[in-house]
Amino acid sequence: MDLLEQLNPVQREAVTHPDGPLLIFAGAGSGKTRVLTHRVAWLIRERGVHPAHILAVTFTNKAAKEMKTRIASLVGSLEESIWIGTFHALAARMLRMHGEHIGLDPGFVIYDDKDQETVVKECYRELDIDEKKYAIRATLNAISRAKERLIEPREYGRTAMDSFERVVANVYPAYNHKLRLNNALDFDDLIGCAVKLLREAPSVREEIQHRFRQVLVDEFQDINHAQYAWMRLVAGKHGNVTVVGDDDQSIYSWRGADVGF
Repeated sequence: MDLLEQLNPVQREAVTHPDGPLLIFAGAGSGKTRVLTHRVAWLIRERGVHPAHILAVTFTNKAAKEMKTRIASLVGSLEESIWIGTFHALAARMLRMHGEHIGLDPGFVIYDDKDQETVVKECYRELDIDEKKYAIRATLNAISRAKERLIEPREYGRTAMDSFERVVANVYPAYNHKLRLNNALDFDDLIGCAVKLLREAPSVREEIQHRFRQVLVDEFQDINHAQYAWMRLVAGKHGNVTVVGDDDQSIYSWRGADVGF
């Protein structure tokens, strides 16, 4: 099967791009995901890149499954060694393999929204904070935004400006402490701790950067600061990053996505 047969000239140029960074910027319906899957297939079939050296990132589990199915249809059965998944799933996998380097038990649990609310409610009670005056969900949203920007509790506390931010500044460290006591992470911690791992554990960073020679990211317009930092660290040795996006399709600006990356 000719991998390039069904592609137009511009798509072919993107698929066969040599090593180095590649930004694929195009509108809806232009075949961006097709280009990404064909590029993975081309790297495997034509460049001889082993699937274990490829990391492909999507924003939903459904998209990850579809990407793997599409690639398998082009190159045959994929080995389990290829990493295809969401930012959070791939970061969690990395932390379960190497998290002990930053003091994480690999058996950590991941708290959902309800679990997080329960923890914040406990913090409110212990800190004597009025839930009617400062909504729990608003506090959790503020903590989430801080974690997406890789802002630690101490740093947040130094910049708190109004009464609500001062409440968050008190709750944030207490909330994190309770999570760690319960060997738990929230979804934002998955990315933040993966960044911390790669920054603070040189041996792990070297292993990860050596393994993943090609990094590909779909829906790049929806990436946030922490995700961008993690991607840069993973690809830091080889710099072979292919990203696909369209700023007109950005839907996660409310969650910290920044098309300026």
